[in-house]
Amino acid sequence: MDFQLMTDGGADIPKRLTETVDIIVVPLYLHFKDEQYQTGVTIDIPTYYKKIEETKELPRSSAPSPNDFYEAYKQVDPRRPIIMLSLSKGLSSTYENAVTGKNMLLEEEPERKIEVINTKTASCGQALLLHEATQKIKEGLSFEELVIHLNERTEQTTTLFVLKTLENLVLGGRLDRVKGTLAKTLNIKLLMKASDEGTIEVSEKVRGDKKSIRRFVEQIGEYTKNVEDKVIMMTHCNAEDRAMKVLKDMTDNYPFKDSFLTETGPLISTYGGQGALVISFFKD
Repeated sequence: MDFQLMTDGGADIPKRLTETVDIIVVPLYLHFKDEQYQTGVTIDIPTYYKKIEETKELPRSSAPSPNDFYEAYKQVDPRRPIIMLSLSKGLSSTYENAVTGKNMLLEEEPERKIEVINTKTASCGQALLLHEATQKIKEGLSFEELVIHLNERTEQTTTLFVLKTLENLVLGGRLDRVKGTLAKTLNIKLLMKASDEGTIEVSEKVRGDKKSIRRFVEQIGEYTKNVEDKVIMMTHCNAEDRAMKVLKDMTDNYPFKDSFLTETGPLISTYGGQGALVISFFKD
């Protein structure tokens, strides 16, 4: 059976995946003072960084509306089942709006099949689940089997972050400026992870960039020992050379079956800041 895969602007999807699979992305909104943009539609990454430089402030983000989802679902052939892999419910109202949009359409067209999955992750975590979905569709799973499988995989998805700078946390009001200055003086780097509930929490504080990267790589072995049949996804915030080097270190130490690398979109870049890296893989 043929399925329509969907996600939202919280996902950072490698080009290699979008070139081979039809994925509909419902954009999120970014607000710079009096200007509103849709991620990946009316603002791209170069423009995003230029706007931050000009305004000296970070944008606010907001979820797609229920109507945005309703319209996106409606454009899909009614005979085609939809799997919507949503940004974590713990980070945004995107999931709730995606469900409301689904219910709006089902009132009109009750014969449709639409499943909205709370991925409990973001960025490359959503991309990892999209990749998994494409593989299982090729294997011939039914709609019901695919939904069960993806919900199981959601619980196995590990998403880890390392921040090079705390500037965006300070600018965005998520870290006190005094604490941010102290951390900068002490060269403290944050290692973060997606929690079981789908929120983002600090897992470690490490002094020095090299040490933080070393711990970032080491952490993989704490979640999985069997990587030969697994895929790793990485995204980077405007730091491709840094990302390529770290990804090589990871795949040298942990021989994943495949690896994907792409840049974070405006939403994740707002939270991560320049130089931030994110990885996702399935734990044992």
